[in-house]
Amino acid sequence: MKNDIHPDYHEITVEMTDGTTYKTRSTWGKEGDTLKLDIDPKSHPAWTGVHRLMDSGGQLAKFNKRFKGFGVKGE
Repeated sequence: MKNDIHPDYHEITVEMTDGTTYKTRSTWGKEGDTLKLDIDPKSHPAWTGVHRLMDSGGQLAKFNKRFKGFGVKGE
């Protein structure tokens, strides 16, 4: 096996969206760094079952305007 080809594996702190933290080992960052999550199982719709549409730069509004009235007509 070749020497010095594997990334450094060290301990980091992971901070969840609610502020709770835990320590784990990772190749991300440097020893002692904190990885702050934007989405985690406590906030992601796949785990919470709550879906929100986020309008990023008006894209959702543009889509709704473009396809307004395109839906299937009811009986």
